[in-house]
Amino acid sequence: MTKPDRICVGAIAGAFGVHGEVRLKSFCATPEDIAHYAPLYTEDGAHSYTVRLTRPVAGGLAARLSGVATKEQADALRGITLWADRGKLPSLPDDEFYHADLIGLEVVDPGGAVLGRVRAVHNHGAGDILEVYAPGQRQPLLLPFTRAVVPTVDLRAGRIVADPPEQIE
Repeated sequence: MTKPDRICVGAIAGAFGVHGEVRLKSFCATPEDIAHYAPLYTEDGAHSYTVRLTRPVAGGLAARLSGVATKEQADALRGITLWADRGKLPSLPDDEFYHADLIGLEVVDPGGAVLGRVRAVHNHGAGDILEVYAPGQRQPLLLPFTRAVVPTVDLRAGRIVADPPEQIE
């Protein structure tokens, strides 16, 4: 499995004020680090922005993006995700992963039976959850991304070994 060239590091939550600043939601462990990974790109790569953080605000950071000068331009970017070149991001320890690297991996149980593939990684505040789909499956299998439930992630082999608790199988 090949690693994506870019990783999603944030999203624009809309305009902040009337002078073209945006409210930026950072997905970085240290939110302010997002500015160090610029230029940041839209998901399709059609636009890129340099970033200058101006101040912390409720729910994120206020920032100036290159080429954005008005409230209307900032509002038009609401919901846009921002992506950084992988090479600008820090290397992670062996037991940490970028969500983008987990999506698409095959998930097997400890006996080797295929449970499906990771379709998404969610975090609603209580920790990461892997959304796993298998052909013919009506509902996704939602697995807490903990060592107890997911003891092995092998990026080179493109697979995850999961031991789901009985109540979620």
